[in-house]
Amino acid sequence: MSNGQMASLEDRYFIYERQTVTVDDFESSGYVLDVGGGGEGIIGILKGGEVVAIDVRRSELEEAPGGPLKIVADARDLPFLDETFKTATAFFSLMYLKSSPDYQEVFAEVFRVLEPGGRFLVWDARITRPAETEKPSYVILLRVRVNGREIETGYGQPWPRDAHEPAFYVARADEAGFEIAAREEDGQLFFLELQKPR
Repeated sequence: MSNGQMASLEDRYFIYERQTVTVDDFESSGYVLDVGGGGEGIIGILKGGEVVAIDVRRSELEEAPGGPLKIVADARDLPFLDETFKTATAFFSLMYLKSSPDYQEVFAEVFRVLEPGGRFLVWDARITRPAETEKPSYVILLRVRVNGREIETGYGQPWPRDAHEPAFYVARADEAGFEIAAREEDGQLFFLELQKPR
């Protein structure tokens, strides 16, 4: 990103400091449902043809690297039968949901399509509007290390109505019936491993 592009970004967005996230391979069998798997398609880069990537925007799926099966779909109403997948993922995609009811619907749908014992792996960022900023939107800059590659990207949008802290996500997961198998935090970033009870 050039200095001019960064200056233009800073005019409109509150910019969080760039952080590095390493996405290590994870154990899975069968297809992996990747919620919001368009754009950089990080999970698709990691798992290739094992991934079913869904995104509400066709253009995001068209932009993503090849390999996964790509389906235009809304995560609030997944077009899959109950207990179809053993693993689901969301890589910095849940932050684009607009309200608590949207989160409740997505978590409930992912829970529905996972087999008992299935896992939902979530990478996301802590987003709370600082009192000192009047900028209407934010951007979190990332350096993603995956499959021997390093990808610089950023994710952002208008400030959410609810502060997106790990506790917010944990509460939505709990409402859906998930158990928390793992929780990691690193600066603005966090990772959750959620499990559907057996």
